[in-house]
Amino acid sequence: MHRKDINERSPLRVLDQSIHGGLGRGNLGVVVARHGVGKTAFLVGVALDDLMRGRSVLHVSLEHSVDRVCDYYDEIFAELAHSQALEDVWKVRLDVERNRRIHTYVEKEFGMAKLEEALSFLKDYGEFVPSAIMVDGLHFERIEAADLTRLREIAREWNSEVWMSAVTHRAAERNERGVPEPVARLESSFDVILTMAHDGTTVDVGLRKDHDNPRIGELKLALDPTTMLLVRE
Repeated sequence: MHRKDINERSPLRVLDQSIHGGLGRGNLGVVVARHGVGKTAFLVGVALDDLMRGRSVLHVSLEHSVDRVCDYYDEIFAELAHSQALEDVWKVRLDVERNRRIHTYVEKEFGMAKLEEALSFLKDYGEFVPSAIMVDGLHFERIEAADLTRLREIAREWNSEVWMSAVTHRAAERNERGVPEPVARLESSFDVILTMAHDGTTVDVGLRKDHDNPRIGELKLALDPTTMLLVRE
């Protein structure tokens, strides 16, 4: 199967339809789940979908080394290529690696100023401007609304969409939309909010906020914990 066909049939088209066309450049999305449920795999799945459409992606990790992040991409890409019988696998893989940059801040200071520095460096020295930015492992207990306001400004300045992951806990309080803390207190700062929960077989992906739409549609999307691939429910 050609990469174009894989993109057109991707389970992420279900997400696009559910949130009325996708996250959109200049907007912020977050996926919330407990430790070990599959947040990184979800972000990598979104990133690969963009990369296979020829878009550029910056992946920022606060939890994993560069090698570990690369492993995630390699493993999920290999599963995707095998399950979909992807043609020209090595050419597609080369294109993916060409259009991806990985920055890690494990045990290092990270903030919006650091992200701006990284983006400016990539543009000035690598002629690289990402269409999408994945920020994995941001500590939302330490984040304030002002930080996310600045992140939105960065997304708009660079014409990028930004996806993040956030850790919640079993006993975390939830608001009326079902958004758990620590993200619930910052709900107004996000355009799209997703949650992930393991049901014993698959990891269900739930839609909690869809831009400014008052009615939240049903999202028939899950993550296969064995393959780490996103699948239709």
